[in-house]
Amino acid sequence: MMSGAIVKTDFNFPGQMSVYKGKVRDVYNISDKYLVMVVSDRISAFDVVLPEGIPYKGQVLNQIASWFLDIAKETVPTWKIAVPDPNVTVGFRCEPYPVEMIVRGYLTGSSWRLYKSGVREICGIPLPEGMKEHQRFDKPIITPTTKAEQGKHDQDISAEEIISSGLVPEAEYRKLEDIAMKLFLKGSEVASAHGLILVDTKYEFGRRNGEIYLIDEIHTPDSSRYFYAEGYEERFARGEQQKQLSKEFVREWLMDNGFQGREGEKVPHMSPELVMQISERYIELYENITGMKFIKADAGDPLHRIEENVGRFLAEAR
Repeated sequence: MMSGAIVKTDFNFPGQMSVYKGKVRDVYNISDKYLVMVVSDRISAFDVVLPEGIPYKGQVLNQIASWFLDIAKETVPTWKIAVPDPNVTVGFRCEPYPVEMIVRGYLTGSSWRLYKSGVREICGIPLPEGMKEHQRFDKPIITPTTKAEQGKHDQDISAEEIISSGLVPEAEYRKLEDIAMKLFLKGSEVASAHGLILVDTKYEFGRRNGEIYLIDEIHTPDSSRYFYAEGYEERFARGEQQKQLSKEFVREWLMDNGFQGREGEKVPHMSPELVMQISERYIELYENITGMKFIKADAGDPLHRIEENVGRFLAEAR
């Protein structure tokens, strides 16, 4: 654990039934009623968890998601109940839908790579000829993916395939589309107020008591891509890359050092200076996205802090 970075958790909370450990988040199931989501300081790129933790990264992601979950409550019920610790959200356990809703406002990232290769339809949505990288769509599009098992890639899927295969009933799927679009438009408004463009993002939904709930994270730099609004038009007109607010800079550093997650490639050495630079960039992301000053949590013994805070919350929630 470097500089108090949380790279591994192994809690045993009261009522704990199971734990799911993802690339970044460790999710503890409490009595099949609540989920305790601990956002670690692990960082992944190219589907690989990098060897060093990034101090305060988990706090940044957790607090951005929590802030946006509160805003989202105007549109849809959310899984969030409380944030008992800077790195932890506790929420309702919901039955997740087997698809992720990806909303794209711009032709960039994987959608641009497909388009550049000659593809003119993504997830059943036709795209016009003559588009350029980072070009804004006339209106945002939804390009869902299946939720893959751990270690496997999500697969693009069309709305028609989701409905015809019975993955999600049609009436529910159309509701998911409607909610996802409303969340994206609201997120775009918030971003615009802070001089940013919400380029694309993903939403995950679940069912609870027969109702649709927004689950997991929302509008964080790990699940979303942001451009700086200032200079977007000029850069686009010149065919230049956009100034991004995401973890793209980490991927670029890895690529510059010969790593893209391919077989036989070795993760380059992450110096303490690089780790602190990445930490500072994440704090900058928080302050730019929320417009608020980031207050660092006590990093002396973060695992003990989390255990005490969550234990206290669960005792009071009984």
